[in-house]
Amino acid sequence: MSYGKHLAFNKDGRIGVITLDNAKGFNLVGSDFLKELEEIQKEITADGSLGAIVINADGDNFSAGIDLKFLKEVSSEFIMANLVWLQNLYSFWQDLPIPVIAAINGLCYGSATELILGCDIRIAADDAKFSIPEVRFGLAPDMGGTTRLTHLVGIGQAKRLILGCEEIDAEEALRIGLVEILVKKEDLNQRAMKLAKKMAAFPPSGVRFAKKGINLANESGVQAGLLFEQSQSTFCCGTEDLREAVTAFLEKRKPVFKGR
Repeated sequence: MSYGKHLAFNKDGRIGVITLDNAKGFNLVGSDFLKELEEIQKEITADGSLGAIVINADGDNFSAGIDLKFLKEVSSEFIMANLVWLQNLYSFWQDLPIPVIAAINGLCYGSATELILGCDIRIAADDAKFSIPEVRFGLAPDMGGTTRLTHLVGIGQAKRLILGCEEIDAEEALRIGLVEILVKKEDLNQRAMKLAKKMAAFPPSGVRFAKKGINLANESGVQAGLLFEQSQSTFCCGTEDLREAVTAFLEKRKPVFKGR
């Protein structure tokens, strides 16, 4: 195990829980943070038992974003050699076939905002504050910020947040669509785990193809989306899990899914 200084990873049943675990350091994103994240992702990929992921944070803040000491040392040569790898670390959550839920409290700035943009569902505590201030430091968001934020909240709001470097609170984040759920701070992790466990209990094929279909619909035309629906439905209607789900519903019992 080569993580533990900045990030913790534990399992609660079929839920994988990643915790940003350097509260004294405001959970800043730096080289070691990113390497630890990659190691956890490798572990997740190798574990076929997981049904959902929750990303949360220890302490009063989710993350204050990039470590400026790390940013100060970055060069154009470094970016040319490493940016695709860095982008893939955040794209991992979008590509993962199981749901990924971000539970956000306190500050969520810059690179941390880009991290949650790659997740499927964002739940904010009522004390959460969001900002994506890269322009202030002479660069634009480069780990999915300009792309995913625009898809999520629209071009006007994305320009306001990125070009204006404006900080918004949890209520405004909910209003513009940056987060999907707003809860009291003390209820944050319980709400995230409840949703994760609910999703993890569904037939894996249904969840996998639904996530892929939604992602495809967000990035392509109607005809491409409908063609994908035809393909996934042909597959899913031949699975044992579908028959088990229907039979269990009719028999008024809890289904037992086998992932096939």
